[in-house]
Parts: sequence; C-alpha cells; structure tokens
Amino acid sequence: MMTMKMKIAGLLMLLSFTLTAQETNRVTFEQSLEKAKTENKKVLLFFSGSDWCAPCVKFKKYFVTTEPFLQFSNENLVVFNADFPRLKKNQLPAEIMQENEKLAEKYNNNGLFPLILLLNNKGEILKKWEHYPTETLDEFIAKLKG
Repeated sequence: MMTMKMKIAGLLMLLSFTLTAQETNRVTFEQSLEKAKTENKKVLLFFSGSDWCAPCVKFKKYFVTTEPFLQFSNENLVVFNADFPRLKKNQLPAEIMQENEKLAEKYNNNGLFPLILLLNNKGEILKKWEHYPTETLDEFIAKLKG
C-alpha cells in the first residue's frame, strides 16, 4: 500500500519530468527564423512584460490569441514572444532570459513595451509598432499581409 508521502513524491517527480520536457521543447528565435525560411513565412516578434505591462497583456488578448489572428498567423507567420516578466514567481529559465536579452539588444535597445516587429525570414525589420497598435484587428492583419 502506497503511503501519501510516496504518492506525493511520485507526482512531484512526474511534474518535474513534464516541466523539463516542456523547456527542452521550447522553440528558439533561430529555430523560428529557420521555420519561417522553410515555410516561406514572415516572423512576428513581440516584446512584452507579461506581468507588468498592461498594453502588452492587452495586445496578446485582443490580437495574438484571437481566432482571426490565429488563422492568419498559422498560414503566414511564425510568432515569437520575447517576454520580460518582473515578478519572481513568473521568472523564465535562465536560457530563455538570455535569449530574450540578446533579442532586446538587437531589436529593442530603447526598451519599448510592447514593441511589435514584422520581420522577414532573415530577421530584417519590415514593419514596426512601438506601442499598442492603434489599428483594429482586421487593419493590423491587413498591414501584416502588405
């Protein structure tokens, strides 16, 4: 008969394996560029502060996770979010933080949040939004197409 401590230990071990697997399955920015090249897509790179930047949270909610955007992006974009949470409980693993810092050095040296960039598959900037988009969702998608 399993004791409660053994059950909890087993669950914790399973959870740690799951979290480790998720981290190793994470797509890097370089892999996103490669996918964009392979699939002939553009890259939407956006910088956010998921736990402190209200316009960033709003952008994700009213643009990135909407059904029309998801349909468009699945066919036309590779989306990459460089997130910079501030709360300790939301901190990202060190390798993700390092990658996001490198992306910020290259693309966001003014520290703008949100910063939304449409890139070609070589990582060159095609379009830039230095704030929450003023366009409607449909207008934003149209600009991504153009």
